[in-house]
Amino acid sequence: SPPQGLSMNELQQVTDDISKLTLVHEIVLNSDFQLQAASFSPKSLENRVKETLHKAFWDSLEEQLSASPPDYTWAIQLLQEIKEALLSLLLPRHNQLRNQIEEALDMELIRQEAEHGALDIHGLTMYVLGTMARLCAPVRDKEVQRLQSLTDPAQLLREIFRVLGLMKMDMLNFTIQSLRTHLQDHTIQYEQKKFQELLDKLPNSLDHTREWLCKAAAEVAASPSQPPAHPAVSGSPAARSPGAASSSVTVPGLRSVLNRGYMNLLCWEPGQKEYPETLFMDQARLQEVQVQVNQLTIVAAVLLVTSGMCGSTLCGSPGFVARLKRVTKVLLEGLSFTRYEEALEGISDQVLQEVSRTLSQLGYPAFTADKHASLKGQIKSIADKGNAVRHVIEQRIHSFLSLFISPDGQNSQKDFPKGLDPIQEELLEVGRRFGSVIHHNRQVFGLYYSRILKEVLLPDAEPDS
Repeated sequence: SPPQGLSMNELQQVTDDISKLTLVHEIVLNSDFQLQAASFSPKSLENRVKETLHKAFWDSLEEQLSASPPDYTWAIQLLQEIKEALLSLLLPRHNQLRNQIEEALDMELIRQEAEHGALDIHGLTMYVLGTMARLCAPVRDKEVQRLQSLTDPAQLLREIFRVLGLMKMDMLNFTIQSLRTHLQDHTIQYEQKKFQELLDKLPNSLDHTREWLCKAAAEVAASPSQPPAHPAVSGSPAARSPGAASSSVTVPGLRSVLNRGYMNLLCWEPGQKEYPETLFMDQARLQEVQVQVNQLTIVAAVLLVTSGMCGSTLCGSPGFVARLKRVTKVLLEGLSFTRYEEALEGISDQVLQEVSRTLSQLGYPAFTADKHASLKGQIKSIADKGNAVRHVIEQRIHSFLSLFISPDGQNSQKDFPKGLDPIQEELLEVGRRFGSVIHHNRQVFGLYYSRILKEVLLPDAEPDS
């Protein structure tokens, strides 16, 4: 809900600022980002209204052009918009082509010709198609060529308008790609500036971030393997627990708390609590990483259980592990972690089929009924979050991923966890994606995190610069 003190104009400004901030952030972090034309579900009310209005307009245009004498009211308006669209596609160096378009689509002259019944719609549209062919991206060549076969002027204008819309989107995406390197050099400062402006208007906008960091601080403080305190707080009088005489408790380091907070994002339970405001723009990205981590955990656990039951001879058979991995990933694809139990039922059946087939090919006797039931039961039990194998795999994966988010951490082949070789390629890719998002977030919001954590951990300390 918007704060009571904001007017509608101020609220609109906040909304616009958030949209700009989100767009720049997406362009920089998502190398595949492209603008897409707005679309509605075919059965939605919005789509029905749009289709009705569009049909009414184009039907009206067709009636005007087929009248005797023709009425060019709507056609002239369309030609004006087509001219503006063509000019918007030009680059600064296209001075000669710009002058040609201005001359060929002189709207004052076109209006005069229409008034005297001398307007050549066919000639104008052919000129427009020729200009579009010069300006369009190669991917649009066939569409522009197809328009040349249309003879109905109303239909041709409609299709010109549609393809010009696609060409404008192509130009926008080309511009985005061209600007990405420049934006990457300046996005940190831009995002910090814009976020501070939003914070000035909405001063209580870090409540969920504070809650997220407080939880991480409590977990680190309670951890028996707590790392050394951050130099900024180590040794400070405020870093000791109240009333501690002969012994003291060191306040957890700021970096270790922040890293714990970041790692907790991989265990976020949807619907349980609000995402930190400083990570809201990356929520979808991080939740996708979380899903991939969960799936890789299950895949690795299934392979480990199967390997333990089948032995090195069977698992060393060419393609055996790869086939198990492939079928497990396919059956987990698109499922939330709440549906892993039903997926593992099917996975256990597929694994047993592959085991039986490979044993037969290698000339080994089939599994006994007891061994068959045991493997099936062990695979199905992986659905339980408390499953020992699943827990060990999850710990190893999380420990490895933590290397990607530490500013001074290393991630290399020698750091790869034992037992996870079958998912090495996927895990490295997930680590790189996770690390990229967190590294950017730390650069943009590190100062805010530091302030919050010092207030939480050192409430009596003097604020530093």
